[in-house]
Amino acid sequence: MTVTGVTGRIAELQAALAKLAAPGAAPTSGTDFAQSLSSAVAAATATDGTDPLTAGATVGAAGVTPSTSVAVPGVPVTGSKGSGVTGADVVTEASKYIGLPYVWGGTSPTKGMDCSGLVQVVYKNLGFDLPRVSYQQAAAGRPVASMAQAKPGDLIAWDNSSRNNGVDHIAIYIGGGKMIEAPRTGLDIRLVDVPSKPDVIRRILPEAGAASAGRASTVSATTGAGGAAQGPYADLFNRVGTKYGVSPALLSAVAKAESNYDPRAVSPAGAQGLMQLMPGTARGLGVANSFDPAQAVDGAARMLRDLIHRFGRTDLALAGYNAGPGAVMKYHGIPPYQETQNYVRKIMTSLGRAA
Repeated sequence: MTVTGVTGRIAELQAALAKLAAPGAAPTSGTDFAQSLSSAVAAATATDGTDPLTAGATVGAAGVTPSTSVAVPGVPVTGSKGSGVTGADVVTEASKYIGLPYVWGGTSPTKGMDCSGLVQVVYKNLGFDLPRVSYQQAAAGRPVASMAQAKPGDLIAWDNSSRNNGVDHIAIYIGGGKMIEAPRTGLDIRLVDVPSKPDVIRRILPEAGAASAGRASTVSATTGAGGAAQGPYADLFNRVGTKYGVSPALLSAVAKAESNYDPRAVSPAGAQGLMQLMPGTARGLGVANSFDPAQAVDGAARMLRDLIHRFGRTDLALAGYNAGPGAVMKYHGIPPYQETQNYVRKIMTSLGRAA
């Protein structure tokens, strides 16, 4: 591509970005603007797949300089649409949600989403399954070495705290030093400058010509922590854990913490059996007899599986198991209950993971 061609296409992209970000633009206009924006993104992509806005240069208005991204273990991703999905497609899809409210824990394309909810929904609509939460998404796909090599559709993420395995915010890069993000409570999904150097850059889309068309879209994510169970009821934990995709070692650790492996245990609050299920919880899980280890472990495994999928983290799932998912939602994390905090810490430590 000639320098003149690149310059012209950069101008097209900048014009589209300016129109989309213009003050007073109606939130509902995101879908309409997305068409011209995605066309400009596609045109501004060099024939070799390099984004001419970022290749070998400082990134636009945000003043982001190239940097090495944090190394994160890769999670393979394949999309049902394979190499047919482009960065322009991602930009178009993400732009549809500009103006939608930020909702913590939200994944609704009509009611609101949080940062990782936005990323998950956008990629799901394009045929890719991503994990639910930001730190897992920041391990998906392939690492990108620097912003100089970032392309539209890449994920950019930041470590702004010591929580969430080092990542607590994620956004979709659209080129030109811009990104689409669901920022925080009180603000809408928006198009903004990349505010600072990302700590992680990941590419979800397959490289051109990648043989992924027709495959089921998958992202492997650990459901729980640990491996095979050992000790009392090990065969049961291993069998049920394999059935539901829950770590057998996690099931064993929960039973140890809950009842010390006593299938006849009853707590002062009325929780029953090996996994200490409350009668109402047991009924909801279809467990007819909580004192039957097979039924109890089956129900607990399904409950833990659902909690891990809901919250995306083993420690939050354990907090939900102990204090209820409502408490985790209320406090946006492990509730400030000493019993629950000790419970989570004890099990995570036994699994060899810090809580």
